[in-house]
Order: sequence, then C-alpha cells, then structure tokens
Amino acid sequence: MKTKVVITGMGALTPVGNTLADTWANLLAGKSGVRTITRFSTEGMSTTIAAELDGLEPEKYIDKKTLRRMDRNQMYSMIAAQMAYDDAGLDQATLDLDRCGIVIGSGIGGIETLEEQHRILLERGPGRISPFFVPMMIVDMSAGLAAIRFNFRGPNYATVSACASSAHAIADAFRIIQRGEADLVMAGGTESAITPLSMAGFCAAKALSTRNDEPEKASRPFDRDRDGFIMGEGSGILILESLESARARGARIYAEIIGAGMTCDAYHMTAPLPDGQGAAKAMQLSLKDAGLQPADVDYINAHGTSTPLGDIAETKAIKAIFGGHAYKLAVNSTKSMTGHLLGAAGALEAIVVAKSIQEGRLHPTINLVTPDPECDLDYVPNVARARALKCGISNSFGFGGHNVTLVLTAADTV
Repeated sequence: MKTKVVITGMGALTPVGNTLADTWANLLAGKSGVRTITRFSTEGMSTTIAAELDGLEPEKYIDKKTLRRMDRNQMYSMIAAQMAYDDAGLDQATLDLDRCGIVIGSGIGGIETLEEQHRILLERGPGRISPFFVPMMIVDMSAGLAAIRFNFRGPNYATVSACASSAHAIADAFRIIQRGEADLVMAGGTESAITPLSMAGFCAAKALSTRNDEPEKASRPFDRDRDGFIMGEGSGILILESLESARARGARIYAEIIGAGMTCDAYHMTAPLPDGQGAAKAMQLSLKDAGLQPADVDYINAHGTSTPLGDIAETKAIKAIFGGHAYKLAVNSTKSMTGHLLGAAGALEAIVVAKSIQEGRLHPTINLVTPDPECDLDYVPNVARARALKCGISNSFGFGGHNVTLVLTAADTV
C-alpha cells in the first residue's frame, strides 16, 4: 500500500501578498499585482509592465550579511521556506533530520546576479568579480541554503524544467516520501527573473503582453483579447509529509497529494501541441496514479498563462480527458492576478488548490471580459465563488514541452 502524503505547511511570497494570508485574501478579492516596472529602465522594450513584489522587508527573515551573499531568487525561497516551516510547526529537536529533504526548483535561477557580475567584468575586469558569484547564480543553491538553515540532511536538489520546475519539485517530493526515502520534504519553487536581460529576451520572443497602458488588465487568460503573459516573481514552498509522520506530531493537514502525472510534448521549444495531447496525457496519468475517474475531480487550477496558443491547447486537453464533465468543472487561472511566476508558478498554484479545497472557495479569473469561443469552460470569471470541493488538480506546462499535473484531495479523506 502506498504511503499517504499530506501537506502540513505552506509559505507564499507573491506579487499580491508578502504572506500566504495576504496572497490568499487578495486572490479572492480579484486584486491584480501587475504594474509598471520600477526596478530598472524599460526604454526600448515592447513590454514595460510586470508583477513585481511590493513592500517586502527581507531583514525580518534574513540578516543583512547573509542577504548580501544571496541572489534575489534565493532570498525569496528562503523567506517562503521559513514561512512554510513555521506554518507546519516544525522543530528540529523533534525531527529525524536525516529523513527530512528539500527539493526547490527554478526556471532561470540567479539571473540578476549574472547580469550584474557580467557588467562588473566588462567595466572593471575579472579581479572585481564577487567570490560569491557562482553560488549566488546556480539554481540548486536555494535548496542548499534551506538545508543549511533547517539542518535537513535528506535528499536535496533542484528541478529545472522552465515553468513546470516547482510542479516537478512537488511531484519528486511526493515520490520520495512514497518510496520511504524521507518522512518530510520541503518542496516548491522560486523565481526572480524581472531583469533587463530576461525582459528583453521574452520581448524578443514576443511572448509578453504589450498592454502597457492598462497593467492590471494585461493578464487575461481565456479572454479573446489576450496577447501574451505577464512576468511575475516570488516563491511558493510546501511541507510534504507522510501521514504517519504528520499524525505522530499532531500536525494540521491542509490536503493530501494523491497523484502526479508527467509527460513531454516532444514538439516545439516554446509552443504547446495544438491539440493539447501532451497536457492531456499528464492529466490522464495523474488520475490513474490517484486511482480516480475524471468525474471525481471538482476543480482545475489551470496553467492559464494568457497566451493565444496555450489557453486553447489547455482547454482542448481538459475536454479530451474530462469529456462532458469538463463543463461541470470549475477552472481558474491564478496568473490572471499574479502574472507568471515561471519556475515558482506550479508551487503557488498547488498552494491555491490546497487552500481552495480547505476553505471551499475559488478565486476568480480576472479580466475575462470577452470569452474566446475556443475557450468555453467555466473559468470562474471575475468574481470569487463558494463551492464545496473534494478534489482539485493543478496543471503546469513549461517551455521544452514539459507537462506536470498534481492531484490533491481534502484533508478529511485521510
């Protein structure tokens, strides 16, 4: 019999809130975190808006000396990790630290550090490069730094699969616990790619919305007038734990993870399969892994990026797996408010599914004004909704054709 895996702690740092509580309240209120970029000049860029974090005070969580040796990417994950650790009520003195692991993904890693150090190289020469340049840049360091802070000595690594990175991290953590290799795994993702080079690159790829004069209305998943995604940033971290471990320490349980499905489109570097079959297969595998039928699912947190091709492909994928039941599902897009957190998106959205199941409330997909005829499901448009939920899934799809689906159920089922 498979080991049951539950969520006992969650931390979120997002463009709509610097805590999980604020993030959740603002999502339910339909608040957008998209605004004109303030961090650097966007002169010459076709897109001048993004979903930046606002009002963060990192010194409340990390001392100044340590902060100077961290990329913003790592800072975000460390803060969210501390939030999740505290939320779970963890205490190193009562844990078997050899059986506590960490898997934290990122799509891009410490690109702000890379850009800054490259500028120093060109302007001041190689002798002025920081000795901390490499550890501040590499993707795995978020997991490593968290292990140092919490003394977790079990499996520790990063997942890198573009916008599916943190969903892969959660899926891996789920499997690690199921296999009996750890009792508890901190899992999730982090991203801080709102930088000149990243923005210029995504602009060159024509992937971003250019609705610069209406930032809060720019991310509009499933709307006929969508024109690209919005760059977001932040971190989402979850504490996954075996049910036995959680019960032994009297932990509060948000939800149970019961399935994961992972596939690849094997089609194109950036575009999804037009018929959505790679995404559909991930959903199908996740339901098989969970031992569920399509009719058992109440809710889908869609990848829903607000891109012309992606939203149609995902809608087709949902209909391919769920058939007539697709029209009974509630489907929403967190990215309509937070923008796209890239490697951190899957973790944030898994947190949203857990909260939605726990509270029986669904946040809206905002800016859905003129529905695309090819996107004809119930996307919870513009207004939050109360709905009793037993089972929800989270979809994450990344450049390179990576597809991950996670299945969560209510805590009262365990």
